[in-house]
Amino acid sequence: MPVKIKIAVKDIIISAELFDTATARAVADALPIETAPNEWGDEFYFEVPVTMPLDETATIKVAVGDIGYWPPGYALALFFGPTPTSKGPEPVPASKVNIVGRIDGDATLLRNAKGAKKIRLERY
Repeated sequence: MPVKIKIAVKDIIISAELFDTATARAVADALPIETAPNEWGDEFYFEVPVTMPLDETATIKVAVGDIGYWPPGYALALFFGPTPTSKGPEPVPASKVNIVGRIDGDATLLRNAKGAKKIRLERY
């Protein structure tokens, strides 16, 4: 069953949904998470206490608003625009990610939170 979550960074609060996959359930079980986000173009990523391999959702084809889990860095990635490997407006991860969720609404609002020292994800 999908899990509704809240993402808070700077003065931006957006809702999202974690899907019903093994990796997404592991992320949901680790909530709440509060940490310092890293930036890679229009992507926030940060380590989470989850260790999972690539799964059936693994891809490098992501869209603005997707939430991915990147196994090499034990990291969650929030995609809100082009990344350094993009050749157009769509984000491209550094390598395959498991798609674990989706941001509701306008994910590009996260551009206004660049430079944030803290990000928090929690269940609604």
